[in-house]
Amino acid sequence: MPDISQFFPITAPTLIFFVVLCIILFAPIIMGKLRIPHIVGMVLAGVIVGPHGFNILAKDSSFDLFGHVGLYYIMFLAGLEMNMSNFRKNRLRTFTHGIMAFVIPMAMGFVFNTAVLKYSFLTSVLLASMYASHTLIAYPTILRYGLSNQRSVTIAVGATAITDTLTLLVLAIVGGMFKGEITSSFWIMLFLKIAVVFFIIIFYFPRIAQYFFQRYEDNVTQFIFVLAMTFLGSVMMEMIGMEGLLGAFLTGLVLNRYVPNISPLMTHLEFVGNAIFIPYFLIGVGMLVNVKILFGGLGTLEVAAVMIVVALSSKWIASLFTQKLFGMRAIERELIYGLSNAQAGATLAAVLVGYNLILPNGQRLLNDDVLNGTIILILVTCIFSSFTTERAAKKIALETKSSLPKDETADDEKIMIPMRYPETAENLIKMASLMRNRKLNRGVVALNVVYDDDNRLMYQERGRQLLEHITKVANYSGMMVQTQVRIATNISNGIKHAFMEFNASELIMGMHIRQEVSKKFWGEFIQSIFSGLNRQITIVQCLTPLNTLRRIQVAVPSRAEYEPGFYRWLERLSRMAENLECRIQFHAKHETLSLINEYIQNRHPSVRAEYTYMAHWNELPGLADNVNEDHMFVVITARKGTISYKNALERLPEEITRYFAGKSLMIIFPDQYGEPLGAMTYAEPQHHEQPSAYEVLLTWVRKKFKI
Repeated sequence: MPDISQFFPITAPTLIFFVVLCIILFAPIIMGKLRIPHIVGMVLAGVIVGPHGFNILAKDSSFDLFGHVGLYYIMFLAGLEMNMSNFRKNRLRTFTHGIMAFVIPMAMGFVFNTAVLKYSFLTSVLLASMYASHTLIAYPTILRYGLSNQRSVTIAVGATAITDTLTLLVLAIVGGMFKGEITSSFWIMLFLKIAVVFFIIIFYFPRIAQYFFQRYEDNVTQFIFVLAMTFLGSVMMEMIGMEGLLGAFLTGLVLNRYVPNISPLMTHLEFVGNAIFIPYFLIGVGMLVNVKILFGGLGTLEVAAVMIVVALSSKWIASLFTQKLFGMRAIERELIYGLSNAQAGATLAAVLVGYNLILPNGQRLLNDDVLNGTIILILVTCIFSSFTTERAAKKIALETKSSLPKDETADDEKIMIPMRYPETAENLIKMASLMRNRKLNRGVVALNVVYDDDNRLMYQERGRQLLEHITKVANYSGMMVQTQVRIATNISNGIKHAFMEFNASELIMGMHIRQEVSKKFWGEFIQSIFSGLNRQITIVQCLTPLNTLRRIQVAVPSRAEYEPGFYRWLERLSRMAENLECRIQFHAKHETLSLINEYIQNRHPSVRAEYTYMAHWNELPGLADNVNEDHMFVVITARKGTISYKNALERLPEEITRYFAGKSLMIIFPDQYGEPLGAMTYAEPQHHEQPSAYEVLLTWVRKKFKI
């Protein structure tokens, strides 16, 4: 047999990367066949190919680089995916569990370290802090099952930030004591530096992000920007002696509202992390494990056994305490426990700091037994965490699926988006993505209608190119798109024909933007469309990126609750506010506000809604003063002849032009029963917008009296 050992370990960077990619590709497939969590497969693969296994790969600098990036990426995604509404609602539970998950392991660890392992005071404290920290190693499992909005996940993720912060503080204090840095000013400087960095990240990072996102909408540019901000936060934490993973988590939290879960940017971030960075980190953790030390002596095994028992049992007690105190279900406790018992990032940092601290007698603060025991602890807790989280997540996912409301599946939702201008098409697709029911996953219809004239071939090709681009944008968000370029002698009739053929439920359209085409407010076609269709029509003018909106203000006319489309537009706006995690403020009469509040509390309790009494529709212009550049102003209007229609709505074009110029707008015509007033057949000629008698009279009065 030829001796192939001479070819190992592989040191060529290209070949190392190829082998790692093969592991990332095949480990989940093999683990899936064996019913073992994918994360465990990555760690075990690292054990096998590492220097302490078959020595197939050399642990070069790429594992250090990608390993650090992967660990920070896990923490960053945890902050980015966190539902901030749930976090605010569960902040007491989160804080309580975070303190318990730190105090209980610290207390148990100190007792066992001194009584069983016979370690000194400082060694016992540092070793106990390792039990207290935890890493969200199983968080990709949560993402795979779509459970990031569960309160148990929110509690575990928030508690991670608390426990790791306190652990790193202990680490900084112990390190400072051995370096002789513990003076009267040490504590002041330590907390001052932490406060300054926290202030910069919390106060300035969101403002920088808002400025950037308002000016650059390219997906690649935004992706690089978000990564740069993440590692800037990590570097700042490292500069003050803390671990960078805390900076990554905090950056994820403050950028949370600027990266909606359903946006293409979030899809890119999750894809790159789950495809490269996080698997690289997991394989690197496995390469640290030295299986041979299990047979090297009882000292390592004894230390590892104590560490594993204390770490697993103390986290379970903390999870049980949180469950019983707040009356949570057992499956929620299991999920919290699964997420919070894996040791990796802060644990490695603590053991390496302790291993490099030399006592006056020449011995290390943490000896070889502790170092080797820590590696075993990391392997065991990562595997245990993966199995526990996988089991609990699967149960909760099945429960969630079986408890869906019946009306979710009965929804007739099928959104059609007529698009003409490339500069507004992307925003319309993003708007539909924010409003659609993701549980139904029915996709949208993108429509481009061109005139049947001598230039139709040229405009057909432009339409196809536009729809191809829009399809890519939609696919980034995981949204299916049906497209059609339609030729018609009449644009509005072409849209109405397509609406009937696709059996669409509603339209989302861009507001008229080009004055050289038509100087009328509604443009050439929109009035004909909302006069000729009895389904919901949403007209949008978005002057700021949707992910930077902080508030949606909605003006609702009296008696709007009697319209058949009342709950459709309310559902769409609620989903939009929920996905953007922004506030929504309704201006209406008390009866209408009461029904809106009841609906949101029952269907979307996480939405931060506010309710303001508006006595009369004449107060509409006065709302303009409170609509800022990062607000979306929504007007719920009505067609003539409907219950909520009033003559004051005829002034809407003039009032919007006069008072709301330069603001992001949305005008919604709700569903109505039967045929719309003045409906036309498809053979009738194009409808042209004509001024009402009221407008003619008002214009005459203004000219006559020079108002």
